[in-house]
Amino acid sequence: MSLVRKFATVGGATLGSRIFGFARETLMAAALGTGPMADVFYAAFRFPNLFRRLFAEGAFNAAFVPLFAKEIEANGIAGAKRFSEEVFGVLFSVLFLITIAMELSMPLLVRWVIAPGFANDPEKFSITVRMAAVMFPYLMCMSLTAMMSGMLNSLHHFFAAAVAPIFLNVMMIGALFYSLWTGADAYATAWYMSWGVLAAGILQLLVVYVGVLHAGINIGIRMPRFTPNVKRLLILAVPAAVTGGITQINQMIGQAIASSKEGAIAALQYADRIYQLPLGVVGIAVGVVLLPELARALKSGHLKEAGNLQNRSIEFVLFLTLPAAVALWILCDEIIRVLYERGAFHQENTALVGSILAIYGLGLPAFVLIKALQPGFYAREDTRTPMRFSAVAVAVNCAIALSLFPYFGARGIATAETCAGWLSTVLLFTTLLRRGHLTWEWALARRAVLLMVASAIMGAAILYLAHRWEPWLASGVSLLTKVSTLGLLILISMAVYFTAAFVIGGADFGMIRRNLNRKPPASAPSSASAEAINGEG
Repeated sequence: MSLVRKFATVGGATLGSRIFGFARETLMAAALGTGPMADVFYAAFRFPNLFRRLFAEGAFNAAFVPLFAKEIEANGIAGAKRFSEEVFGVLFSVLFLITIAMELSMPLLVRWVIAPGFANDPEKFSITVRMAAVMFPYLMCMSLTAMMSGMLNSLHHFFAAAVAPIFLNVMMIGALFYSLWTGADAYATAWYMSWGVLAAGILQLLVVYVGVLHAGINIGIRMPRFTPNVKRLLILAVPAAVTGGITQINQMIGQAIASSKEGAIAALQYADRIYQLPLGVVGIAVGVVLLPELARALKSGHLKEAGNLQNRSIEFVLFLTLPAAVALWILCDEIIRVLYERGAFHQENTALVGSILAIYGLGLPAFVLIKALQPGFYAREDTRTPMRFSAVAVAVNCAIALSLFPYFGARGIATAETCAGWLSTVLLFTTLLRRGHLTWEWALARRAVLLMVASAIMGAAILYLAHRWEPWLASGVSLLTKVSTLGLLILISMAVYFTAAFVIGGADFGMIRRNLNRKPPASAPSSASAEAINGEG
């Protein structure tokens, strides 16, 4: 299966999840707006979500996948099964102890970490503590889910792991529909969603477990033992956990700062959901697919193949995120108005959330490029270098957020996260280049510049059409009219961008054809064996 087709498989499933996520956020905006209960729910949910990225996705995509791939190559499926059982025993035990400790410490965590600004409001503080306690076991489910997802990705079974997140949105949408159907107030609605998060974690774990069984591996229960393989995993996973959760760490810092101003947390969350669509579809697809592909190429000694994989991934990211960044910058208010402006979400909310979305749009290429660059370190079992860069980015984010928040509110926090994202990208890119792990291609640099030109041409078209069609995108117009107008505007913009990109040479059909037809080297034993295991060839 080609690199682009693998991106499409993961990206397509992620797109489905993001669409459900939009439906969820639209219902939440109508039910809660940017009021106090929205702040409480998002603050409580951010904490287990942060730990999910730190201990689950970041750690296992970075550390588990290369080691699992090495076990497949060295000892076959039997060795990989033994390794996964060793990891499962230790991971389950550690997560169980962490969950107990966090549940007992939740009042202190909310007061000092999650939302310090809530401490002056006893009712808001108490509800946040209780909701966070209900949702925190979601971490345990998702960490085990991430481990099994890493196994599936290493075995070329991408779909089950990519589709599992959809169930979180399905459960929360179900909770919102139930609350709207019963006429529940904001307090009851937030509680329904909190229990929905916990139920979704259990369901997602079941989905990937069935996927692992389908892939031919039945994970048995072993007593936790720190074997050499497990110790190596932990050495790699700890710094990778910090690095993989850099965006969430920065958002957690922003949330703590924003908690002193009512509505700021919810405004950041609503804008975050929009830019997460291209970030998830492109960034997660690239990160999930690229890491096992790079690991296999390097383990097999195919350095040229590894370099080509890295560069093609960067090219793929720029091709899709540059126009998305321009569109988010220009159409920020129109997008927010169409998706959210109804019920408890008013025009004033649209102006605030739209400005935050525009700032996030500027950082979108950086956030996605990070996903394409980090595997260049992880595939070589180097998780410390990205961690050091993450520490620098977190410090910069914190300093800028604290400096700008008193003057610009939530917009200052978004600016800080965007600056930190670009700093991380520059550090990762220059280090890979300096070490010779990334090959400089003048052809790629030229295409990147031309893609920026094509994006600018598209931006000019958007500005012209948005001005002409402003009456059909205004606040008082029917939802159907606004949705149709915005959809047509986006379709025309895409046509303009792709036409311009191909005409001026930013992209060409030969490049796409080569990527679609790309096959791994015939002598790559790990890739061949993995494909044989899965019936792919």
